[in-house]
Formats: sequence, C-alpha cells, structure tokens
Amino acid sequence: MTVMEFFGCTFIAFGPPFAMFVFTIAKDPVRIIILIASAFFWLLSLLITALWWFIVYPLRDQLAFGVIFSVFFQEIFRYLIYILLKKAEGGLKKVTADAHTQLTDNKHTLAYVAGLGFGIMSGAFSIVNVLAGSVGPGTVGIKMTEGKAGDSPIFIVTSALTTLCFICLHTVWGVSFFHAIDNRNKCLLASVVISHLAASSLTLMNTWNWYWATILPNYLILLVWTGIAFRVAGGRLSKEIFRL
Repeated sequence: MTVMEFFGCTFIAFGPPFAMFVFTIAKDPVRIIILIASAFFWLLSLLITALWWFIVYPLRDQLAFGVIFSVFFQEIFRYLIYILLKKAEGGLKKVTADAHTQLTDNKHTLAYVAGLGFGIMSGAFSIVNVLAGSVGPGTVGIKMTEGKAGDSPIFIVTSALTTLCFICLHTVWGVSFFHAIDNRNKCLLASVVISHLAASSLTLMNTWNWYWATILPNYLILLVWTGIAFRVAGGRLSKEIFRL
C-alpha cells in the first residue's frame, strides 16, 4: 500500500510537468540548458534563504519568516535569470538558427522554459522528503501520540497536489514576470510577487491540517494566472471552442 501511495503521489506531482517537458522541451538541447540553468538559480535562492534563516537567529522558529523571505529571494533570482537570458539572447539566436529551431522567435518560450525549470526544482525540494517517508514502514495518519491522532491520512496526497500546483504556478508566473519586465508593467510585476506571497502563505495553514483551505485557493490562483499568462503570450480564445 505504501509503495502504491508513493508512485501515485509521484505521478500526481510530476506527471503533468514531465509531459510538458517531453512534448515542449526534451527535443531541443538549448531549452534543456535553459531549464537546467533556471533550476540552478532556484537552488541559489534556496541557499540564500537558508543563509538568511541561519543569520537571523531569533526568528528561526517562525515558519512564516522563512516563507516570506523565501518568496522574495525566489523572485530576485527569477529576475536574475531574466537578465542572464537577455544578455545571452544574441548567442542563443545564433545557436538556435544553426540548429533550425525557433526558441527565440517567441520571447515567451524562454519565459515558459525558465518558469518550468524554477517550478520543477521547487517541487522536487518540497516533496522529496515526503515521498521518501511514504514508502514505509507505516502509513501516514495511523501514528498516535499521547492519545492524539498523528498526521492526516491525506497529508501525502495533499502535498502532491500542492507541489503540482506550485510547479504550474511558477511556469505561468515566469511567463507573466518576463512579460511585465519587457513591457515595464509594474502592476503585473507586483501582482506576480504578491500572488506568490499569498499562495505560499496559504500553505502555512497546513500546520493546522486545513488542507482544503490551502488547495482550493491555490488552484484558483493557478486558474487566474494561467489565463493571464495565456493572454500576455498572445493567446486568444476562438469562437469555435464554444460551438457545440
């Protein structure tokens, strides 16, 4: 049962992102490099967050403190990867022209790949320990401590759903973030940061086992930002979609 739970939650968390990677990135070596670079930048943001948490000793026990500064550091490094890609844009155009690809023909493609790299690395770090513990020897929710029930039996499934949500959120945030900087849209840029802060803060309610209060609002945020990213990337809904 625990092995089934492990694979089921792994597929929930990483199934759609893996499909996105296979169908949109895997065939292009330049996109793979950008994906890895953006994932590395997320790791750097995690390192800076950890150092900051270690330095500010009085607030180490405050989970909200780490969450808030983690969001700000992630957005700073999202900006840094944007700067790096802009500076490397000339070389990328030359490489992609030689490889007969269209990576830089659409500027939103870079944002999408960078956002997905951010999200995949974020998701890997957020759930890897949970998945490692799910394979046994017990089942989450069974343990009793001083007469009180342990973790909720839906804790691992909730973690997988939350991980999937944040991977997708980082992808659409990346598209919107890059577009906001390109067009100097300060409102959109601030909205990305604020929504990231709100989505991350909602996960604090998991400490009280209020899982649905975390999942439902975050997926609503994902739905809204998917629509925003679709629009800023030039997408339009055809009337044919609504015809029966």
